[in-house]
Amino acid sequence: MPEPLTSDPLEDAQRSDPSRSEAHPASARPKTASYVVGWLREPLLHFLLGGALIFAIYDLLNPAASRTDEVNRIVLTKDDLRQLALQWVAQGRPPPNPDEMRDLVEQKVSEEILSREAVALGLDKDDEIIKRRLAQKMDFLAEDIATLQDPSEAELRAWFAQNADSFALPPRASFRHLYFSSDRGPGARDEAAAALAKIVDKAGDSPDIPIAAADTFMFRDYYADKTPEQVTKEFGPDFAKALFGLEAGAWRGPIPSGYGWHLVFIDAIEPGRVPAFEEVEPNVKTAWLDQKQREIKRTAFDAMRSRYEVVVPALDSVDLEKLRIQQPPIAATDMAPERESVRCAGEGSRSLWWACWRWCLLRRR
Repeated sequence: MPEPLTSDPLEDAQRSDPSRSEAHPASARPKTASYVVGWLREPLLHFLLGGALIFAIYDLLNPAASRTDEVNRIVLTKDDLRQLALQWVAQGRPPPNPDEMRDLVEQKVSEEILSREAVALGLDKDDEIIKRRLAQKMDFLAEDIATLQDPSEAELRAWFAQNADSFALPPRASFRHLYFSSDRGPGARDEAAAALAKIVDKAGDSPDIPIAAADTFMFRDYYADKTPEQVTKEFGPDFAKALFGLEAGAWRGPIPSGYGWHLVFIDAIEPGRVPAFEEVEPNVKTAWLDQKQREIKRTAFDAMRSRYEVVVPALDSVDLEKLRIQQPPIAATDMAPERESVRCAGEGSRSLWWACWRWCLLRRR
């Protein structure tokens, strides 16, 4: 036979006394609330929540710190491998074989690892070579921006019209000369003048020219299509100025130079002129790009400079006289280099020790 159903004494008591059943939940709620309040007042909970908040803020401000795998990952692409091979071939070598490519890759990886570790140690700070290289890269960036511009022919013509003088072609002269050395003494000029009187009405290439009466010049006797600058380099500014002030087709002189005296016959003189745009169009475009490059650099630098406050002491406040190198006494010259080398070696050892110590701390993190 089935067992008789039994009732819960608590339920029976609640049915028999309704006021008792209503009082039971009310007594349980205060116990639960006091339990929660106790946990909220627990210092350990405060510590855990504070630590989690600090880690969350740090991860938000330093997203790279949570990506350790990506930071410590070195990826070489196919383009990197082709660049390594191209640098190898550019040295006049045949294309690298597999073993040589592995060596090139290992060198690249080693360079990348060492550079990253050096940056982590702060070795790139206050390094003049690195600063100059970064400044040079900024210049290259401005140059690349300038080269992206492609002016139209109308723009180049308008710019050429405003800067035509900078493209002016200098005058040119073709001449021959007879040289009378200053070694002849004070009478060298008079001897040149006497020779001029004999040839003044003769052609420049006439066989009747008494070449033997002149001295042998160390360079050339005939110069073709020379500009004033070229003549100045050869004979000096006074000779060049006098030469381009003469008329062609007759013997002239004597003209002094740093070597002596000269009788000159000018075959032809082409005066200076401003060329047509079509003659110098490539040069005009190059000059236009150079000017735009300078303008872009100046504009970019002015914008960057405006974000900085430069503080420099008065130049006259620095005593530059103290910078003169004092010569050490003769008796101390033998020992001074040794002491200096020992001091430098000690400083280098301390710097190396400090760098290694910082590297170890970073690795432990």
